[in-house]
Amino acid sequence: MNNPIIQRKLFEEQAKAKEAGDDESMFIDEVFLNALEHALPPTGGWGLGIDRLTMMISGNNNIKEVILFPAMKPTDQQIQQQITAGAAKEDPTAAAAAASSAAPVAEKKL
Repeated sequence: MNNPIIQRKLFEEQAKAKEAGDDESMFIDEVFLNALEHALPPTGGWGLGIDRLTMMISGNNNIKEVILFPAMKPTDQQIQQQITAGAAKEDPTAAAAAASSAAPVAEKKL
């Protein structure tokens, strides 16, 4: 329920029931109603995180390309392992060939 007028009426009905002895009824929550009157974010119907906003601005289609925690991004080696594992499920002989052709890249020291 995101209409503060209707929600206030429902709270008032519950408060009357609480006075009549109903233990499960709710009191009138003025703080919630005040927040609801000012478009409480969870009931406002729209929210955008900084990661999604960055995706839109930068034109990226994958959230992994814009996340701030690079440790969470898969490394090239992990991606290659996933490709090899997927190929192994489809054709075990092709997976062996893919694994042998994926030699590690030597790092140059400057």
